Amino acid sequence: MKNVVNVAIQVLPQSETKKAYDLVDVAIEVIKNSGLKYRVCPFETVVEGPYDKIMKTIEEMQQKCFENGAGELLVYLKIQNRNNSDVSIEEKMHKYDN
Repeated sequence: MKNVVNVAIQVLPQSETKKAYDLVDVAIEVIKNSGLKYRVCPFETVVEGPYDKIMKTIEEMQQKCFENGAGELLVYLKIQNRNNSDVSIEEKMHKYDN
């Protein structure tokens, strides 16, 4: 897949030694450092970019969460893709941005 997609990522970490929000922050930091366009929302983070790069970022995000104390992760994804065109966060959100 070559076109730009949007992926909503929700990470629900479980750990006996770390707070869940601290591990969510680790996941968001991986996304931030990926260079992908993203928007943090209350229940998930939406990422925009090439499908393969997003999937590699999700893999790295999980690894970093485990390295930082997660014992288990529930990771939920919603993917918006189009056959012959890109998907952007702006086209869905422009009328709501202040």
